[in-house]
Amino acid sequence: MKSILVPVGSSKNAESHLQYAIDFARAFGAKVYVVQIYNVYTKAGTMIKVDHILERESLSFLNGHVAKIDTKGVEVIVRTFKGKLIDTLELACKALKVDLILLEPRTNSIKDEVYLGKTSGKIVKQTNIPALIVPESYVYRPMIYILVALKSAIIKKKEALQPLKEIKNQYKSIVNLLLVKTTFYNEGDFNVNEELAVMITKTTNSENATTFQGVLEHHQANKPDLLCVVRRKRGFFTKLWESNTILKKDFHSSTLPVLVLSGIK
Repeated sequence: MKSILVPVGSSKNAESHLQYAIDFARAFGAKVYVVQIYNVYTKAGTMIKVDHILERESLSFLNGHVAKIDTKGVEVIVRTFKGKLIDTLELACKALKVDLILLEPRTNSIKDEVYLGKTSGKIVKQTNIPALIVPESYVYRPMIYILVALKSAIIKKKEALQPLKEIKNQYKSIVNLLLVKTTFYNEGDFNVNEELAVMITKTTNSENATTFQGVLEHHQANKPDLLCVVRRKRGFFTKLWESNTILKKDFHSSTLPVLVLSGIK
């Protein structure tokens, strides 16, 4: 894990989040891209060229933001991009060879009841880039206990498990697996391949309506430092992803980081 991207919004948690990203990146020897994406909507006949103004203001804002943080020797690179959020973010991650996005739950939302705001929700739901969602004001600490929750252990996508593998290796983590049998269960879904099996200390089987409900039932017993789930079209966040905004009352694990792996099927 050599390249980490941190999108910056206007939340009051932005400084705390960037400090976590720096501390996390330092453990892996990674560099951090601090990024802001802006879009321009101009009226017909407008004489003023606003692109350069917005870019200059955005860069100034990001440089001031980084200046408030103890970078601890980590290489921090500031970038601004113009375009639609998801398309631009995916292009930027590809160009910068990003291994992981570190997300605030609420980059712009000020509503206390919100866990995952619209911007972060879109990034998690609509991109296929591995993401680590870090709770607000969360202080960096090693991820010793990891709970991986899956409704299917079938892994077809190459390198899908790489972020989990690198985190486990870095912290010498204990990884427990929760296999949740839902109504969509197919024969063979719980056949764990060797790449995943070698990482697992303990496996628990559960039967629930959704993977999300299985996690709610079992995560307290595991007391993980990190919850790891998989982004699928109809996966862990089936209940939650009907809207890009996710409320805290609907996600009781909002006090620990959540690693969202890219689709593995």
